[in-house]
Parts: sequence; structure tokens; C-alpha cells
Amino acid sequence: MPDSLWAATAPPAPPTPPLAEDVKCDVLVIGGGYTGLSAALHLAEGGATVCVLEAQQPGWGASGRNGGQVNPTLKHDPDELVRLLGPAQGEALNHAVSRSADLVFDLIARHGIDCQPVRGGWLQAGYTDEAVAGMHARARQWTARGEPVQMLDRAETARRLGTDAFAGGWLDGRAGALQPLAYARGLVRAAQAAGARVHGDTQVLQLQRQGRRWCARTSAGPSVQADQVLIATNGYTGALWPGLKQTLLTANSFIVATPPLEGDMATRILPGGETASTSQRLLLYFRRDAQGRLLMGGRGHFADPSGPADFAHLERSLRLLYPELGDVGFDYRWAGRIAVTRDFMPHVHEPAPGLCMALGYNGRGVAMGTSLGRHVAARLADRAAPFPFPVSPIVPLPLHGLQRFYIAAGVAWYSLLDRLSQR
Repeated sequence: MPDSLWAATAPPAPPTPPLAEDVKCDVLVIGGGYTGLSAALHLAEGGATVCVLEAQQPGWGASGRNGGQVNPTLKHDPDELVRLLGPAQGEALNHAVSRSADLVFDLIARHGIDCQPVRGGWLQAGYTDEAVAGMHARARQWTARGEPVQMLDRAETARRLGTDAFAGGWLDGRAGALQPLAYARGLVRAAQAAGARVHGDTQVLQLQRQGRRWCARTSAGPSVQADQVLIATNGYTGALWPGLKQTLLTANSFIVATPPLEGDMATRILPGGETASTSQRLLLYFRRDAQGRLLMGGRGHFADPSGPADFAHLERSLRLLYPELGDVGFDYRWAGRIAVTRDFMPHVHEPAPGLCMALGYNGRGVAMGTSLGRHVAARLADRAAPFPFPVSPIVPLPLHGLQRFYIAAGVAWYSLLDRLSQR
């Protein structure tokens, strides 16, 4: 696994050896992250024979490297989803989104997953009164739907975050935090216990339709024949299916972690176990882990980091929020890729009979990947099952080969807008 706080502190991985023999199954799942593992677990519990193939090790990608925030939201607010999708599907998707964190914590409890879960809520904070007004409008939309959210003024935001840098915000009581790699490994164990096969170090090189079934040729040598296939590769999507990779921009998210905080800082910064993020276009997200470390995550350049200097902007941002940290060191620095879609929505594609693709979480993959995996599993088991997510054609982004320039230009532009908005 790539070096990270999570790799250093997660329970050992369950055995997921490379595929060693030809397999026939009901459903082949390509990708061993939250989406694929959740789908495999729910399919296997329903009686399907399932085989999961992961090119690296389960949890190797974003599922093992993210900030561990379980946020049951999309980029779009509830009323906006209704406007975009219509009342019926919009509210169905709102309900699925809202229950996504419940699903995560229910799975943890039901399968005894050792991943340090905390359900202290997610606090989004704004630097300006204008930003806070927008957050309070968002909170009112969820309140109207009966969800446990709160509007926070400057004083309450400062009390919860331990900094007076913000003008206010809102608290989503449905949200929480976990050790993300430990959660992924727990899903592997649960899927295996339900009867699913999970194989790491097994890349799918070719996927072809053969009669009424799909045949996957793998890097391990053996092949898999399946009635249905789910591709769930998110920010590490390759060229397996034409055009799929080109529907996403894959941006790096960098994270740093301090040593466990001590003294006054340990009791004053996020004392309720909340996770937090800012309202900036290039948002920062931060939280405490189970050992009391303070984590800060945010944007990074397109290339993978090559040394500590690549994380200096996050360390500087953390000290600006909490000057009392002084010269505190940073024990861990790591990065991973998120998948950004043009419409900031998760994408589901069904380009051929028996083939489904689910990906594109825009930085909200813990809750949404788990949820979409369960809903796709229900759809694969029964096409008549209600499905709250829109199904769309594969539409590559124009000039996708220039994605690093898209991202660099976007970062520069949003950085300027963020600086102007805070004046």
C-alpha cells in the first residue's frame, strides 16, 4: 500500500491473492474500492456468485487514501437536484444521498468492522457573511426534509472548531468519520464472508462480449466469465472501456497529519469529533483521528507528490487556522486521486447489455461510493428495482488529453476567486 497514516495504522489486510484459475460467476466486479466492495457484499448477501478483481490491492486507490469523512451530501443542494432531475427522481436521489452515511455506519456495526467510527457530524464553515448565508440556506433545505442539521453563528462555529477564523457555518448531524483503509478492508472481509471472491494484483486487460456472457482476460493469466459486469474504478480508471476514462478529471488531493495533539489544543480543537471543511472553491478539509492527530487535506498539483515541499501549502494553511500549533511537526504526508465529473454528479453508465459503470464522487466517495454500490447491486439483481441515480451515456470531456492544463487553470482561477472573496 502507498505510505500514509492509514496504511500505518489499519488492521492487517485479509488475504486477496491473484486470480489463479478460470472462474464463472453471476457478476464480475472490476475495482476493489468502496463501490465495488459494497456492490459485491450486497450481491453476495442476495445469493449471487460474485468475483471482485482489483489491479493493485483492495483499498489501494482513493478508498484507502481519503480523509475519512463520511458526508451524506452532493455538490448540488436538495432543491437544485429537484430542479435538475424533476420532483420524483430529485427527491429519490436526495433520500439516497441522505441515507448514505446511515448505510456506512450500519455496515460497520453489522459486520463488526474495526475502523474507529465516530459520528460527530460535519461542519462546513464560511469566512464571510455571504458564504454563511448560502450555507444556512442549504441547511434550511435539509431541515425542510426532516434531517438533523443546524445553522451555526460565529461564536458556535468558533467553539466547535477551536478557531475564530470563520463567520459561521452549518452542522450536518448525519455525518461522521472513520479510518478509511480499515473500512475498505472490513468490507473485503464482509464480502468474503458472504461468499464473494476478492482477488488483488489482478488487472483486467480485456473485456469482451461472448454470446450472452462477458469474458474478462486478466494480467494473472486466468479469465472470468460473467453474466454481468460492474466497472467501479473511479479516479484510477484506465483504458479498459473506450471513452470512460475521458469522462473524468482526476485531481490530486493531498493530506498532512500532525502528531497527537496535547494539552489545551487536544481539548479545544474539534472537541466533539466533528469533521470540517471550508466553503472555498478550493476547499480545505480537516479533522482529528482516533489518536488525536490533526489532519488537513486539500488541493495539490496534478503530478503525484515528490517530497515534503509539495505539502507546504497545507501545513501553512493549518498554521493559519491554528497559530498556536507553532512549529508542530507533521508525521504523515500522502496523496490520492479523486474523480471529478463535469456536472459534479456520480455517473452511472450502461453502454451494453449486462454492463454497468459507477464512478465519479467529486470528493465524497466514502458515503456515496458505498451507497451507489448497494443501489447498483439491487439494479443488477433486479432491473425493476427502484434506482435513484440518473443513468447517462458515456460522453468524453472535450480535449481531455489536456486535463492537467484544465486542472492547473482551474486551481489558479479558483485561488484568485477565493482570495478576493475573503477580503
